[in-house]
Amino acid sequence: MPTPSFSRAKWSIAALFCFLGFQYGTWVSRLPALKTRLDLGAGEVGLLLMACGAGAAAAFPLVAVLMRRLGSRTLSLASALALIVVLAALSVVPNYPLALLAVCADGVAVGCLNVAMNAQGAALESSYDRTAMSQLHATFSAGLLTAALLTSAVTSLTQSVPAHFAVAGAVLLLLPVCARRGLLPDAPAPTETASTKTDGQRTRRWSLPSGLTLLMGAAMTFGTITEGAMNDWSTLYLKDTVKASSTVAPLGIAVVSATMLLARACADRWRDRWGDGPVVRAGSALAAVGLGLALLTGGVPATLLGFACVGLGAAAITPCVYVAAAERGSDALSLVAAMGTTGLLAGPALIGFVATAGGLTLGMATVAASALAVTATAIWIPWNIRRSPERDPLPTTPDHEDVTTLR
Repeated sequence: MPTPSFSRAKWSIAALFCFLGFQYGTWVSRLPALKTRLDLGAGEVGLLLMACGAGAAAAFPLVAVLMRRLGSRTLSLASALALIVVLAALSVVPNYPLALLAVCADGVAVGCLNVAMNAQGAALESSYDRTAMSQLHATFSAGLLTAALLTSAVTSLTQSVPAHFAVAGAVLLLLPVCARRGLLPDAPAPTETASTKTDGQRTRRWSLPSGLTLLMGAAMTFGTITEGAMNDWSTLYLKDTVKASSTVAPLGIAVVSATMLLARACADRWRDRWGDGPVVRAGSALAAVGLGLALLTGGVPATLLGFACVGLGAAAITPCVYVAAAERGSDALSLVAAMGTTGLLAGPALIGFVATAGGLTLGMATVAASALAVTATAIWIPWNIRRSPERDPLPTTPDHEDVTTLR
């Protein structure tokens, strides 16, 4: 298989990130319609969302095996097709138990695609010695935004969920089809590494994850707790604690999302200039201190400024941790991704428990503490040292042609 250029590979992998954001945003945006059609209560809708996250977190053993056997390229394409099928199933599912099953399957496929596409992104950076992961994560946010806009456009014409999901499915199908030829090829199966011979047969040696892998998983968990909790609780905090108007309160999530998208578009330049470790440590510290000061100061302007600090500071955490985990192999990447999904799933619920016991201000203080925990764990992670384009420029060839491949 011919090796794609850096630009083609980057845009192909970006299509996978956009795909995942678009697919998730599509079905979540129609939750009210699914709630009405299946006659669900608020608790049942919450369980439906939990089933998606639980499926993604529980997929870790399967993802680790599939990554070793299929490789990131094949797994990303297969899981993308599975997500299109799940979306079609959700449009016609007749009852709540089958809806739970479909959403759980969606979570498993999301877990597979999440690991595979981040493995492709890490391979892109390693192969061409150029940063791109933060921009790739920005395209996930762009996919969410595009899904919301399409939902608004389609529902203005028809309320039919099958019609909406059919249009979305056609768009989704185009993304992996266009990306297929530009994805990085998979390496051949490894030889004797990580395996032993027994009676002439090779058997894989199983081992517990290393302390370093668990440390990366902890950083990912705290990072996704920070990100997820802000998405779920910022509006309620503005409305109930800061006493913002119903018009201003939704600006909380808008500020976090906009600043995070902007930061992810710029973060690869920061990584080139200062390295992944300093960017993660400084960013998580900014998120913790900015939010903490906002909670102490109070008022709408200070709160929105604190939320902007979280968006800016937390933007590069998950892209950098994914790169660090991928350098330790597909098993490490799968575990770290699963721990991140767990944080994204459990974080908002944890903040809810804390808020119930001590108030929403204490709950948001827990978010600041989670960001500070990223700073602490990031000190001990051996981040990849990147060359600065100003001080150590790469050769002036259009793209590196002798790239390595990733299994």
